[in-house]
Amino acid sequence: MRRVLYLARSRTYQKMTARPARPVFDKEQLDSLLSRRFFVAPGFEIYAGVAGLYDYGPPACALQANIVDQWRKHFVLEEDMLEIDTTIITPAEVLKTSGHVERFADWMCKDPASGEIFRADHLIEQVLEARLKGDKEARGESVHESPDDTKKRKAKVKPLKLDNAVKSEYEQILAKIDGYSGKEMGELIVQYSIRNPVTDKPLEAPQEFNLMFDTSIGPTGAIKGYLRPETAQGQFLNFSRLLEFNNNRMPFASAQIGKSFRNEISPRSGLLRVREFLMAEIEHYVDPETKSHARFNEVKDVKLCFLPKDTQEAGKTDITELTIGQAVEMGIVDNTTLGYFLVRIHQFLVKIGITASKLRFRQHMKNEMAHYACDCWDAELQTSYGWIECVGCADRSAYDLTVHSKKTNRKLVVRENLEQPRVYHEWEGQINKKVLGPKFKKDAKAVEERLLAMTQEEMERASQTGSVSFDINGQTFTLNSEFVTFIKVTRKESVREYTPNVIEPSFGIGRILYSLIEHSYWSRPEDSQRGVLSFPPIIAPIKCLLVPLSGSPEFIPIVKHWAATLRNIGISNKVDDSSANIGRRYARNDELGTPFGITIDFQTVKDKTVTLRERDSTTQIRASEIDICQVLQDLTGGKVTWEQVVQKYGEFQGQSLD
Repeated sequence: MRRVLYLARSRTYQKMTARPARPVFDKEQLDSLLSRRFFVAPGFEIYAGVAGLYDYGPPACALQANIVDQWRKHFVLEEDMLEIDTTIITPAEVLKTSGHVERFADWMCKDPASGEIFRADHLIEQVLEARLKGDKEARGESVHESPDDTKKRKAKVKPLKLDNAVKSEYEQILAKIDGYSGKEMGELIVQYSIRNPVTDKPLEAPQEFNLMFDTSIGPTGAIKGYLRPETAQGQFLNFSRLLEFNNNRMPFASAQIGKSFRNEISPRSGLLRVREFLMAEIEHYVDPETKSHARFNEVKDVKLCFLPKDTQEAGKTDITELTIGQAVEMGIVDNTTLGYFLVRIHQFLVKIGITASKLRFRQHMKNEMAHYACDCWDAELQTSYGWIECVGCADRSAYDLTVHSKKTNRKLVVRENLEQPRVYHEWEGQINKKVLGPKFKKDAKAVEERLLAMTQEEMERASQTGSVSFDINGQTFTLNSEFVTFIKVTRKESVREYTPNVIEPSFGIGRILYSLIEHSYWSRPEDSQRGVLSFPPIIAPIKCLLVPLSGSPEFIPIVKHWAATLRNIGISNKVDDSSANIGRRYARNDELGTPFGITIDFQTVKDKTVTLRERDSTTQIRASEIDICQVLQDLTGGKVTWEQVVQKYGEFQGQSLD
């Protein structure tokens, strides 16, 4: 009879436990929850705080630790990566060589009247989007702003009426906003009368601003340094050691999780744009001749949502849905290793609770491509701030290893023994140094370096014409056969030496964490003030709540026993034995994202059974200690779903907890 009852319940389970339709997303309500429950707080708050610096409270710390733990399992363990930890303080010479000192910058514009600074692309985006919405009110920002900032943000001006042609122009600009140069953004600011949204005062032309925090190393300050803007350079500098550790086998990947720092121009987007943040980066080293991945066939049929560069350059944002196999075959995604990691990134984000329909991959346009990249895709997540880049996946080619090798005269290469020696013909320049030196004197070294850097095509042309010409620092040098001759030689190669290319997935953990919070947040339809964070059990800060039905002394030893038992099997838990009613206690912990709750009641005293409540559906089962412990291990390990648990044990309806 009991089995029949359970079957009847399971048939109607979907109807009973399906989560109700979510109300309209309320950002102010979520911000209030994050502040009230100490997920996050402004850094140095009692000293009035500093924009772009935040402290994580206990729930966010645990959530971040669980996200990082899943990242390690999903990438480092499953992909057999080599994890390292390199220093944060970086000598200036390293970042000068990598190009960051010269190029790691954003464009800012200043209001000369107030001194306020804006990031140019964000300001253009903000103003045009607001005009499209019918007013010039800035997008809602975090409740963690100072009162003055909030007052400025909420200042309104007279609404603008736009005709269809202007709206179309705005939409095209927004589609291409990431591809504009500083000069082009300055022209847009003038053309569309973009001013300070609060004071309506004109702005100066955009100026470049390097985002790195500088420092000095040692007591004399003689060694200039920077706080690293990314974790990648430390991995590249250790390439030879990593290759040796990997028994000189290719391909392989290194990984690093650590803090990075960027001196953001105008951090106005809460946790999404901060000056100190946690990154998780992978450097996957591949053979430049193939760039293939051995496991690509495992993922080739997975569909992803793409926003290619051609679409953006046409002023559109239409999504193209393709399998990754199709995207690589069509040349949209450059190679199978890049494609493989796009899928693995997608799988990871969905696994930790990101809503798949709010995830897309946007390709970088030519003007926005990083100086080191030949192709790059961003995993963007849709939030109340719009589409936000949370993961970058770039093909860095051989740029970093090449520039560091050239600067240090240390070979950062792979040497591969060939089964069949390669025989090939190439041009070689033979320099007559006895004539070259006296002729060019102080310029002789620069001329010799330029000759040694000649390409095969340049040498072939020079052999045909009998001379070669080139410019060095604005001066033209012409050399005939008296100084250099070019001959074709035959070489036999038994060992192939090459500089590997690098595919780099780079994760902004803080941005992922905040986007996950938004994607997980909803409120009970019967009470819009009852917020719920539906974190998947594998990353929830606290896995299980222990709730004694009352303050009865009989429950005290049972609660202590359960807390110790759950800790011993690796289930994080919290006891709530306050005087609030049991529904209120569960509601408080729904706000923290706690997925499960155990109620200890008078039946527990009699037969040691307890009820187990699931957060989203608020349904329960009742079972013994052994069964509940096993169920919790399976649920928090992702081995079973709550639906499967209810089908097995049946829904318990003996008491209402809500």
